[in-house]
Amino acid sequence: MRTYQIEILNPKAVKLLQDLADLELISMRQTDDNLQTVIKRLREKASANPPSIEEITKEVEMERAERYGAKKR
Repeated sequence: MRTYQIEILNPKAVKLLQDLADLELISMRQTDDNLQTVIKRLREKASANPPSIEEITKEVEMERAERYGAKKR
């Protein structure tokens, strides 16, 4: 399943989206989250158990090995 955030420019689009939801082709939910709210929530979650520098380094090295290791072979 993919999730998209859309901005409705024309009120007629709401009717089209609602028709698709009625056909159970999509599901809709309205959120009032803006970027600042989302960032604040993520920071609050991260502050409870922040990763150590060793954990960050290990993750970066694993990602680099995965991305660039195959190209060097």
